[in-house]
Amino acid sequence: MDTILQSIELLSKEKGIDPQIVFDAVKDAMLVAARKHFKSNEDLVADLDHDKGGVKIYAIYKVVEQVQDPGHEMAVEQARKHDPNAEPGGEVRVYRSTESLGRISAQTAKQVILQKVREAERDTVYSEYANRMGELVNCTVKRIDSQDLICDLGKTEARLPKKEQSRLESYNVADRVRCVIKTVEKAGKNAGVIISRAAPELVERLFEQEVPEIYDGTVQIRGCAREAGERTKIAVSSRDRDVDCVGACVGMKGMRVQSIIRELRGEKIDIIEYSEDPVVFATHALSPAKISRVSVLSGLDKHMEVIVDDSQLSLAIGKKGQNVRLASKLLGWRIDIKSEEEKRQEVESQMAALTIPGAPISILIDHGLSERIAERLMEGGIPTVERLTNSTQEEFDAAGITDEMVGEIQAAVNSYYGVTDEEVQAAAAAGEEPVEGSEPLDGAEPLPAYEADAQVVSVDEQAPHMLIEATGGDPVETIPQETDASMLPHETTVDDPEDAAADFDTPTAMAADPAEDDSDTADAEETTGESTEDQDLENRGA
Repeated sequence: MDTILQSIELLSKEKGIDPQIVFDAVKDAMLVAARKHFKSNEDLVADLDHDKGGVKIYAIYKVVEQVQDPGHEMAVEQARKHDPNAEPGGEVRVYRSTESLGRISAQTAKQVILQKVREAERDTVYSEYANRMGELVNCTVKRIDSQDLICDLGKTEARLPKKEQSRLESYNVADRVRCVIKTVEKAGKNAGVIISRAAPELVERLFEQEVPEIYDGTVQIRGCAREAGERTKIAVSSRDRDVDCVGACVGMKGMRVQSIIRELRGEKIDIIEYSEDPVVFATHALSPAKISRVSVLSGLDKHMEVIVDDSQLSLAIGKKGQNVRLASKLLGWRIDIKSEEEKRQEVESQMAALTIPGAPISILIDHGLSERIAERLMEGGIPTVERLTNSTQEEFDAAGITDEMVGEIQAAVNSYYGVTDEEVQAAAAAGEEPVEGSEPLDGAEPLPAYEADAQVVSVDEQAPHMLIEATGGDPVETIPQETDASMLPHETTVDDPEDAAADFDTPTAMAADPAEDDSDTADAEETTGESTEDQDLENRGA
């Protein structure tokens, strides 16, 4: 039995737990095994005999005058066989031998002991490392579990998950690595210490070790944003105006920062000077790109817009957006980056959206439109006169425009465009059917129609004009007979009745006098003869 006690002592020292916790685990294991072996509902207790080094099992019974529950009660006479001093109302302990416990009971006891020990070990690890999160530790790779690394911290094991590893690094068993304690989990599948090589805290702890000014507090680390294996941006500030915070971190010829870069397997590090002004801080954080200007869109929502030159746009965004993404994490602001050309196009589109093309509908108020109708048109989505002229009846109905209002709107629109009532009536008349028998000339527009049939009465030779006699009415003279001679051409010849009708805008065909046609033909022949004689004389002279 001394061997059991020694084993418990050794296990307690190895796991770093209290020996009493192991003793309680052994007693609980014995109770579980005894209940499964005896298959009874008795109240069992286990006592550890430190003198002999054994565990004894007892069944507890209540002493009563009359037994009603045999599993938990015992009569006075029977109880005094086990304890001569037993009295009614007291308890008596009956020893249960453990020599009959078999292999299955022993295996059950073993499982219970291991479970209790593991729970005690987790509690001990949690209480020790819970206050050390973010601390830099040195550990050794003990084994590789799938893609995770199990590292030895000395007193316990720590897990380095795949997501907490840098993509530039690979490890083997027995390699020494420097990590930071990420979290400590008390329960669950991955209970224990979780360490990390990808956390920003690792870079901060390395700077604290390499830069004495950070260790003594002269230079402070104000923020750090990192994408492990790619790039890190760290913001620093100085409490002493005579100390350059960026220069202190870089070191002479870059020795300090180069030491950290080697530890991170070549990861790029940007050291930025911190500023309370978010505009200045954003300008520094987006380095190495040169910023044209920064505008804060919303201070409450922490949203800003950064304008850069067209040649600096790709540099400001970075590879796959890495530069602006790290700057946004470092500032804690949402950053929108635009080039000068993009900003100019955006401003032009906004100005175009603010300017409504066309005359506003309110201008029709000066032309007799009531304000009530103008307001209805605006609410119905008809803001301009041009939009009004192209509106449909369905849009008028949606805006609540009645037929009476349509007449008022038409009058106001006509007044706006300077159209009189007579012109409106003439345009309406021009849209009717043309007079029967009147055909337009080749290539000419159709002539306007008259409401009544017309007939040419006569054509004056001296001053060509015509009289149109309307059917059922008095003759109407279209061209006054007494016309100033200066207003008429010197030689007026009517060669074709159709030409005369076209010249005087008559809608009907003209019938000319045959005698006039003969005189015109004679004049044309004389003119042709004179031209021929002149041509012969010129040929002879030549």
